[in-house]
Amino acid sequence: MNILISPQAAAWFKRELSLGDGAHIRLFPRYSSGGGLHPGFSLGIATEQPGRPAAAFEQDSLIFYMEEQDLWYLEGYNLAIVYSEAEDDIEYRYEPVPVT
Repeated sequence: MNILISPQAAAWFKRELSLGDGAHIRLFPRYSSGGGLHPGFSLGIATEQPGRPAAAFEQDSLIFYMEEQDLWYLEGYNLAIVYSEAEDDIEYRYEPVPVT
């Protein structure tokens, strides 16, 4: 499992959440009527310090991470967070991890 954030998506986070360099962004599964990888769940975000981070990626001086207990959500997948200029929003792209 890898987490990749495009530079444009990192800039969106900084702008929309008023974040400075060194800020931490937690990615976590949350209950939702929408959907992501799993019915009834979607990916949430929070600006908080890590407790037990198990996966992390830095982009443009922002640290994106997932806690140990949340890794089940991406099991078997890589996550790419990209910026959609047309929507002026971020987009989550889930890509299956190739089986070797």
